[in-house]
Formats: sequence, C-alpha cells, structure tokens
Amino acid sequence: MVVMITVGFASCRNYKELTKVLQPDTKNMVRDAADNSADTTSLANIPWKSYFPDARLQTLVTEGLEHGYNMQVAMLSIQQAEASLYMSRSSHLPSLNAAAMIDHTRFSSGSRGTDVFGYASNIASVGVTAGWEADLWGKLNSQTKSRYAAYLNTLEYKKLIQTTMVSSIAKSYYSLMALDEQLATTKETITLLEKSTETLQALKEAGQLTAAAVEQSKALLYNTQLSVFDLESRMRQQENAICVLIGRTPGAVERSSINDQNIPATMNGNVSVRTLANRPDVKQAELSLQSAYALTDAAQAAFYPSFSISTLSLGFAAGSVSGFFSPANLAAEIIAGITQPIFSRGQLKGNLKISKAQQEEALLTFSNTLLVAGQEVSDILFSYKSLVSKNEWREKQVESLTKSVDYTQELLKAGEANYTEVLSAQKDLLSAQLSMVNDKLDQLTQSVNLYKALGGGVQ
Repeated sequence: MVVMITVGFASCRNYKELTKVLQPDTKNMVRDAADNSADTTSLANIPWKSYFPDARLQTLVTEGLEHGYNMQVAMLSIQQAEASLYMSRSSHLPSLNAAAMIDHTRFSSGSRGTDVFGYASNIASVGVTAGWEADLWGKLNSQTKSRYAAYLNTLEYKKLIQTTMVSSIAKSYYSLMALDEQLATTKETITLLEKSTETLQALKEAGQLTAAAVEQSKALLYNTQLSVFDLESRMRQQENAICVLIGRTPGAVERSSINDQNIPATMNGNVSVRTLANRPDVKQAELSLQSAYALTDAAQAAFYPSFSISTLSLGFAAGSVSGFFSPANLAAEIIAGITQPIFSRGQLKGNLKISKAQQEEALLTFSNTLLVAGQEVSDILFSYKSLVSKNEWREKQVESLTKSVDYTQELLKAGEANYTEVLSAQKDLLSAQLSMVNDKLDQLTQSVNLYKALGGGVQ
C-alpha cells in the first residue's frame, strides 16, 4: 500500500510539473505588439474562405486540400495513429483465444533394451484461453496516454499541412499575378521606348542628335524586350508549381489581377500571445511533451510488481474421441502470479534514464517552438509595418519619375536636354514601377505569412 501511495504521489507530482510547464511566462513574447496581454480576435479564427475572398484562389485552395499529395499522406498518418491507439486501449482488456491441441507422448517402460518408446499417451483438448494483466501502477494507462497524445499529434500535423498548403497556394497565386502585372508594365514601357526611339531617330535626321544617341535608345529598348522572355518563363514555371502543389498536371492557371487584391483590414499589431497556441507546431510540441511525461510514468511503474493471469482456460480434454464432450471430460486451468523485476533493474533504470532525457528534450523543444513562434510573428508584423510605410514614398517616386520622363522628352525636343537624361529617366521609371508591384506582392505575402504564423487556414 505504501508503494501504491508513493507511485500515485509521483504521478500527481508529474502532472503538476507538466501543468506548470505548459503555462510558461509569455510576457513580451511578441515584440512591440500593441497589446501583448489582451485577448484580441485572432486572424487564425477567420475561415480561409473569408480571409481569401478571391473566387479563383478559393478554387485552387479547395483543389489542393482535396487532391494535394501532402494532405493525403497526413490522412494516412492519422489512420496509423488511430490503429496504434486502438491497440493500446485494447491492452487493458483480457485476451481471449480459441484453442485446440493434441498432446501425443511416447515413452519407454523403464526396462533396459525392451519396449523403447513402446508406450504412448494421447490427450486431445479444445476450449478457450484468456489472459489479463492488472494495471495496478498505471503503466498501461500511461502508455495509452502517450499513444493518445501521439494520435492528437497527427491531427495537428494534418492542420500544419493544411495551413501550409493554404498559405503556399495563396503566396504562389499572388506571385503569379505580380508577374502578370510586371509583364504588362514592361510591355507598356516597350511601347513608350519605341516612340522615344522614333523621336530620337527624327532628331538625328534633323541633325540635332548623333547616331550614338539613337543606338543607345535602341539598346535600352532591346534590353527591355529581352526581359519579357524572362518574365514569361517565370510565369510558366509558377503556373506549373501551383499545379503540382494542388495535385494537378502542369498547365494554365486562371487568376485575377493583383490590383484587385486587398490587404485584410485585420493586419495590425494587436496580437495576443494566447493566439500562438493556435499554431499546429506549438500544439505538436505540447503533445510531444505530454507523451514524454506519460512514457516517463510508464518507465517508473515498470519497477513495481505486476499481477497477471497468464493462462485461464476452459474446455474439454480426453484421451479418446469417445464421449469427448461429456461433462466428465471438462477441464479448467488457471495460472496467475505476481512478478517483481530483480535482475532486470539495470535495463529498467536505463529505460527510465532514457525516458527522462527524452522528457527534457521535449521540454526544450516546446520552449524553443514557442519562442520561435513569437519571433516569427514579431518579424512579420514589423516587416508589414515597414512595407506599408513605403507606399506613400513609392507613389511619390513613380509620380516624380513619370514627370521627369515627360519633361526630359520636351526639353530634348527643344534642344535643352541631353538624350542620356531621357534614357535614364525612362529606365528609372520602369524600375520604380516594377518595385511598386513588388511592394504590393510583399504586403500580400506578409498578410499570408501572419495568417499562417497564427495557425490560420484550418477552419
């Protein structure tokens, strides 16, 4: 009884330690968050169809979740964990087997040299056998808890795959639309460069410019035209990547315009640390820690005696077929005992040390996972804030460069500007316009990253 109380106290102590571990100090976990303690509405609670209202994007995500190979692998992992949990729970119940046996024995009479193996004995039996181990110290229960945590871990793994799938498709979709916009901008610039080249050619024929000016203008035009092939190649590769991601053979992907995409209004600094608990990887680390504690309890319980019924049989047994199933041939057997490990304590101590080391490892992994989650959210929030701050200045840059192109062209016609100024202004304008598209893409990407970092996309 003293031993049982001690074991119970140890299990209770481990539970209290685990409860304390799973309530870490999360103060300032998200750097510079507007309110680090407020229980604000998390982006993770927003269904992905509401967070991504684009109908074409929703079609791609739905297809990916239904046919993506990573999702199918995750479902198979869940099935394996379910089977393992069922096996563990079944260990609490008695085993029951049907048994039939023929025991044929031959022996000598004992006289030297005579009747060697001359006597025979035949006993046939048929019936049922059962076995059962009493879980006095909670060893089997702890093993079941570990399997249950492993099962829940696979569910979180599925969520991790799903939120990763949703975010990957969304970011790839946005990147494809950004390439569309960059290609359109580049083609518009080519049209302007062609007109500019014609203007320089006319000025050359009028004797106002040299042939060098015309050739440099053509070189800029050709260089811009060459970039079209790179953009088209990248677009095709992006389409193929999306198709593979959603389990479709490579082909065209229908999409909208990046200019029609809006940044979610919920992108702000009001992120509660509690929302980090929605992340599947954080939950996985927590469940792995729970499993490690349960296995440590099971390793500790292995030191104590085990009571089991190794054999419990009931049936018929007789030496002949005649009257085999008569009441006189009924047979019953029970073999039960208590086993106390003695010479295997070295192995048990080793298993306990391994379990405790794995428990510490799981604790460190959980703490690091939570810390990395806070860092990731902090980085995304600051990056998004910086990107939004660039909008005003990027618009002013594009506006000024557009005026610069117009002014230099007019001054060139009037003979008051150098042709290199015109080419430089056109080149800078194209660069700024492409950067504006990248700015929009980066903002959309960060909105997806934050949604994933908070565990969104599993609803």
